[in-house]
Amino acid sequence: MTDEDRGFLTLVGAGVPETEDGTARLGIEVDERHLNQAGTVHGGLLATLVDATMGAAVRSAVDEEVPATSQLTLTYLRPGRPGRLVVTAEVRKRGTNLTVVEAGVEQDGKPLVHALATFALVGSD
Repeated sequence: MTDEDRGFLTLVGAGVPETEDGTARLGIEVDERHLNQAGTVHGGLLATLVDATMGAAVRSAVDEEVPATSQLTLTYLRPGRPGRLVVTAEVRKRGTNLTVVEAGVEQDGKPLVHALATFALVGSD
């Protein structure tokens, strides 16, 4: 995957999620550009990372279908600070048209975000 293929992930400084059989993992070094006015990791960045990692997990579990986020719920558990974040995602239930995925964001082994999403599976044509 090239930088052009990653689109928005390149803009925010994230790498390519590692995937395998319905799971995905993404790491990012958070710096000053990722912070909100309170000095903590911006919630929009966390939502973007979760959504991208979940989508990668779904893509690793399907054939020709393309996942499209249908619903995404994030629970922010604690504020993040500059440093390494790790996002993990796992497909929990794959249906014919919809797939449910669960994800989390951790920093220093502590949970920052818990997320649950439903992805619609769109045909490849």
